[in-house]
Amino acid sequence: MQVPTVAELFAKGESPDILFWVGCAGSFDQRAQKITAAMARILNKVGLNYAILGKEEACTGDPVRRAGNEFMFQMMAYQNIQVLNNYGIRKIVTACPHCFNTLKNEYPELGGNFEVIHHTTLIQQLIDEGKIKMKEGGSFKGSKITYHDSCYLGRSNDIYEAPRKVLEALDGELVEMKRCKSNGLCCGAGGAQMFKEEEKGTTRVNIERTNEAISTGASVIAAACPFCNTMMTDGVKLADKEEQVKVLDIAELVAASMQD
Repeated sequence: MQVPTVAELFAKGESPDILFWVGCAGSFDQRAQKITAAMARILNKVGLNYAILGKEEACTGDPVRRAGNEFMFQMMAYQNIQVLNNYGIRKIVTACPHCFNTLKNEYPELGGNFEVIHHTTLIQQLIDEGKIKMKEGGSFKGSKITYHDSCYLGRSNDIYEAPRKVLEALDGELVEMKRCKSNGLCCGAGGAQMFKEEEKGTTRVNIERTNEAISTGASVIAAACPFCNTMMTDGVKLADKEEQVKVLDIAELVAASMQD
């Protein structure tokens, strides 16, 4: 795929209108790489002038801050802010709510002031503007789809409608879980839990959440976060429902359904 880096554009005296912040999961996790590719396909299709940092992008520092290592977080944040400010980056889109929350709400106090937008919001805007058009009778027409609210997108940043409006554009049937929107249940990966063993309990959070999603009768669990995607996918495997239920990011659903 042809994805320009900011450094390449900078060498030609150009700069991108929007920086696509890929994030650690989107860069290194094999499953999340598919979400990154889907997002790049969408950005290429609509002809947005965008670029990525490539090897100059480091982790935003969200997991280390949540795990309590403030010193490490600030070191990582300052490094990223320096790179972004040097390139004069103003607008950032990311497919990870953890990166989104950190860049948007936690970088300003360290000198990183950027307009940060989550990919579901950008996709919704592009659909509203008519830049993304869906195929007639697309891949998910008539499918039952349930949407899992990521904590860092929903409760932390009040983004509930954009992903749902995108799903409505797919012509599927959106079925909500009992616990949704501001009452949603965490997938179990937030707060750096993704990288550590869970504490003792009777049920793993991701299994409880996935079972709620499966019980809606949906054939697609839509997520908007690579961490949620991993946790829900694990839950579907454990429930032995891989044939019947797919876990897909909103970017993947749109990339598969938009007109060529």
